[in-house]
Amino acid sequence: MCRLYAMHANEPTRVECGLVKSQNALMAQSESDMSGYAHGHGWGIADYPDGVPILEKQVWAAFHGEHFARKAAQVYARTVVAHVRRATVGGTSIENTHPFVHGRWIFAHNGTLPNFDRVRFPMLEHMDPLHRSEIRGTTDSEHVFRYLLSLFLRHPEDGLMASVRRGLEQIVDWCAEVDPDARVGLNIVLTDGEYLIGSRLNRSLYHLQRDHVFSCPICGKSHAHHEPTTDYQAVEIASEPVTHGEDWYEIPNGTLFQIAEDYRLDMEPLARNAVV
Repeated sequence: MCRLYAMHANEPTRVECGLVKSQNALMAQSESDMSGYAHGHGWGIADYPDGVPILEKQVWAAFHGEHFARKAAQVYARTVVAHVRRATVGGTSIENTHPFVHGRWIFAHNGTLPNFDRVRFPMLEHMDPLHRSEIRGTTDSEHVFRYLLSLFLRHPEDGLMASVRRGLEQIVDWCAEVDPDARVGLNIVLTDGEYLIGSRLNRSLYHLQRDHVFSCPICGKSHAHHEPTTDYQAVEIASEPVTHGEDWYEIPNGTLFQIAEDYRLDMEPLARNAVV
């Protein structure tokens, strides 16, 4: 189990409230989520302040010390991915801490691949040698990231959405071959700063759409230095709603989604056998 957060907007936006200050900010979830679990095995925040991903990761809990809050206060970007980890596969180390980065790509995962010690082998066999050689940690998450990028690298003409669908459904099939009754957890966020796609599979996930600049009730300020000639648009994705009193909507289980050009969430169902 882990908790994740992502934001994608058409203008640079501050996310400090969602990560630190709001009623159920990601930092608060790292200490205790809505089920009472702590996620204290590391944290990471990645963003694109100048079009190139910048990443900070630490192996201690987000709620320990000031490092997480200090980093969150510095983030001002169109695309942000943040994660707090509760380790299930792979020990506590910087290599196993999310998000993972390759070039312009950022990836985070909430969930677990059951029997990963056996599922790992077919995944590696179908992985591009470049990405296989780049694996640094021991998590199922990093392997999923490298496998999905391998599929897209081999067939970019299919499009990112189709490649990720094919990859996720194949991973579920590999897990089912080992144990048909095992529950696969595959909530992911994958972005290159321009496109953001993800999935919800057997873990909680919500989204919030913003279609105007507003004065934040938490900090009393606008989160964007708005251009008056632009219609502000943003989408936030989170394992749990991070604010109270706003219209967070649950993403249906077994769903693949992307943030469209109009900053709406386009959703498609994954194969039925993926949902347990």
